[in-house]
Amino acid sequence: MMSEDQLPYRRIMLKLGGESLSGQGRMGIDPETTRRIAREIRSIALLGIETGIVLGGGNIFRGLAAQSMGMDRVTADHMGMLATVINALALQDAMEKIDVPTRVQTAVEMHQLAEPYIRRRAIRHLEKGRLVIFAAGTGSPYFTTDTAAALRAAEVGAQVLVKGTKVDGVYSADPKKDASAVRFPELSYLDAINKGVKVMDTTALTLCMSNSLPIVVFDIMEHGNLLRVIRGEKIGTIIH
Repeated sequence: MMSEDQLPYRRIMLKLGGESLSGQGRMGIDPETTRRIAREIRSIALLGIETGIVLGGGNIFRGLAAQSMGMDRVTADHMGMLATVINALALQDAMEKIDVPTRVQTAVEMHQLAEPYIRRRAIRHLEKGRLVIFAAGTGSPYFTTDTAAALRAAEVGAQVLVKGTKVDGVYSADPKKDASAVRFPELSYLDAINKGVKVMDTTALTLCMSNSLPIVVFDIMEHGNLLRVIRGEKIGTIIH
């Protein structure tokens, strides 16, 4: 078995869509699915991996969808930020029930619920072996939680951004709609930007490129996949 000293990453940022907590449905939080995700994360915490997490809020509210129906974009994005806080608290509860100390930090201050995001405090939590969930995106409208994940990863010195999805990597087309879609085992940042891959927005990709931060896109719903990524196994798609 690989020792802690042999692992390729010591500090990571895990990006999860809000849908990863919704189970078979597209909306809401499914407690059993949330517990299963928590157990996947615990498997790497036991190896001493310092882990930050950014969650989306699409299972509760999508700002862009609301805007398309006539809502003010800034208001819609603020509502989306609040949705990520709900998901963060749900995951924190699941993590702490399996004895993984967890802190939630929010980019929009709400002291009764969570800590405000303070970079040095976040790094200290990671160094002490606490999981840190970064909620409320960047705190500003017009930025996705993918961009928030790239930003926080750069700020806390993560060695890799791992994005857990319901698909096993980046494809040439939507594999659920196009049987001829081909999975890319790896892409350069520029290839990912030029191909307009749907897995991450251009701002997030550009931020990762400017900080030489590799991205691994993988299927979080497959048991053990997160641990395989952390061990350096070739699964999913790596963008570097």
